[in-house]
Amino acid sequence: MDLAHIKKTGLDAAKNSADVLLSYFGNIKTVRKKGAIDIVTQADTESEKIIIKTIRSVFPDHGIIAEESGESFLNSDYCWIIDPLDGTTNFSHGLPLYAISIAFAVRHEVMMGIVFNPSTGELFTGVKGMGATLNGQPISVSKTDSLDDSLLATGFPYNLRDMIDPLLIRFRTMLNHAQGVRRLGAAALDLCYVACGRFEGFWEQNLKPWDTAAGALIASEAGGVVTDFSNNAFRVDMKEILVTNGKIHKQMMSLIALGEK
Repeated sequence: MDLAHIKKTGLDAAKNSADVLLSYFGNIKTVRKKGAIDIVTQADTESEKIIIKTIRSVFPDHGIIAEESGESFLNSDYCWIIDPLDGTTNFSHGLPLYAISIAFAVRHEVMMGIVFNPSTGELFTGVKGMGATLNGQPISVSKTDSLDDSLLATGFPYNLRDMIDPLLIRFRTMLNHAQGVRRLGAAALDLCYVACGRFEGFWEQNLKPWDTAAGALIASEAGGVVTDFSNNAFRVDMKEILVTNGKIHKQMMSLIALGEK
């Protein structure tokens, strides 16, 4: 498999999608609810259509897992994992913290990841064994080794109202030990911000493969440690993720466990 060709196709798909998203940004007319606080817009669906069309024009037999249209051709060893608009709530409110996330996996192992924020122009990429970049320049995780000096990020699942107490306990625990905690509302960006050293760590639960596949690879290729809350090696089918610069990983795991008691 030619990963350079794969990456080029992914980049073409991301850039085509970006044109769609930018045309809708600040111009959303209708918002449909998938759940109490889980929404979808025409920008999501149009972005996904153009990504899939771009990929299938080159690789018609590859599998695809996409947030809005579901799964197809999953019997293939080759699979694309797509979030056409991560951070839909931000996007619908005109907040430029959102991203296109595109990953490529071979037999369930992610080999390439792209995360692109059209509003800022920041393009994060990673290829297995070849490192990670931001706008073509190599990136690496922070060297901070103290949780007291660390800026963390987290997210809250769409069913947070069903589990608000444990979420807030964990959030409070982290606040009491870190320099600060941010909640940006776009997991793909959170993962990439760990990759380039803006955050030292990120944790979240009840995620889907399209939320994490690309960003987790980028963070790993930038030198980050990516596991679940119990320190098991991360897989895209896991519903929880802990990503750090490696130096504060054990500390964050301990606090997550403390918050679960």
